[in-house]
Amino acid sequence: MATRVLHSSCSGLYRAAGPARGKGHATAVIRSLSASHNRPREDSWFKSLFVRKVDPRKDAHSHLLAKKEDNNLYKIQFHNVKPECLEAYNKLCEDVLTNIHTDKAYPCELVGTWNTWYGEQDQAVHLWRYRGGYPALTEVMSKLKNNKEFLEYRSERGKMLLSRRNQLLLEFSFWNEPVPRDGPNIYELRSYQLRPGTMIEWGNYWARAIGYRQHNREAVGGFFSQIGDLYMVHHLWAYKDLQSREDTRNAAWQHEGWDEVVYYTVPLIQHMESRIMIPLKNSPLK
Repeated sequence: MATRVLHSSCSGLYRAAGPARGKGHATAVIRSLSASHNRPREDSWFKSLFVRKVDPRKDAHSHLLAKKEDNNLYKIQFHNVKPECLEAYNKLCEDVLTNIHTDKAYPCELVGTWNTWYGEQDQAVHLWRYRGGYPALTEVMSKLKNNKEFLEYRSERGKMLLSRRNQLLLEFSFWNEPVPRDGPNIYELRSYQLRPGTMIEWGNYWARAIGYRQHNREAVGGFFSQIGDLYMVHHLWAYKDLQSREDTRNAAWQHEGWDEVVYYTVPLIQHMESRIMIPLKNSPLK
């Protein structure tokens, strides 16, 4: 079909050229068009110059970005509570979660527990650390199956919740490890859904950027997901109040290089969310 169209088109060119141009000219045109039909389109090559190249990796980004020396695994839980049950839910968590946290038989620690103040309402957020990674998580889950208090807690909790979800996380090597701190503080959990394939790039920029955000001890922890929503990053910050948050964030723009970090990391984000959270009485992060 393409050959017939080509000859038909060139016959017209031959007639239009007239006897003065001759059959040789039409043959040259045919050869030229045939060559153009067979070779790769030049505009495709030109466009390829502007396509973002992704460098092949020799290792998983979890091995490249996570801390090597402590092998910590984190779990973050989001519980959406029935509004009328929030106070009873908080009291239930205060008793049971604290007991698990302080029991040396469980290789886990309650890093922090909060209610969302601004963001999703009537929500509880719990952050756990498992020292020893996945084996520690497996050990804790196995022991909790035989913990009568926890089983009763889970049964009562189910009556109070609208929904719940969790994620397993690793911590960035260049962030602080979350440690207990005195209060009172408010906490901001900033969550970023990154474009697939950009986690290494994000880590490279934030390895520099975290230095601009340490002056008021506001940086608490930085994590990236392993199970649950993937390519998810969580940054946890502490402030004395909302005005302190505003002042601290504005001050970052006075540091040379912060604007560059923002400029290059914003295109990596598909979606972002901010929660302002209030710690519960039993939270090690006050």
